[in-house]
Amino acid sequence: MVGIEYRWGGRAPQTGFDCSGLVVHAFERAWGLALPHSTLAQSKAGKAVRRGDLRPGDLIFYNTRRRPYSHVGIYLGEGRFVHAPRRGAKVRIESMRKPYWRKRFNGARRIDNDSH
Repeated sequence: MVGIEYRWGGRAPQTGFDCSGLVVHAFERAWGLALPHSTLAQSKAGKAVRRGDLRPGDLIFYNTRRRPYSHVGIYLGEGRFVHAPRRGAKVRIESMRKPYWRKRFNGARRIDNDSH
């Protein structure tokens, strides 16, 4: 999905994605799991994971709008995540180690068939 345009409320490659829509689409396609289209609701799904215990596929949450859990991405491993950042941007891969992301980290969740 890297390169797909951002679109608020979007949840399909043909129309674009917002951050939570990208997560909904990825989990539905990859694992057949239906997640809510809301970062706050997604932040309550699954089980909490510490930053040091992240595994590929875990959801990572950020405070990007002066409120907790206002942004979500999917952890890829090696300190990288994929996300739909904002209007005018495209789905991309970024490093969690960048200062912007480090100071806005809110937590992470692991979603599996037994915990959603």
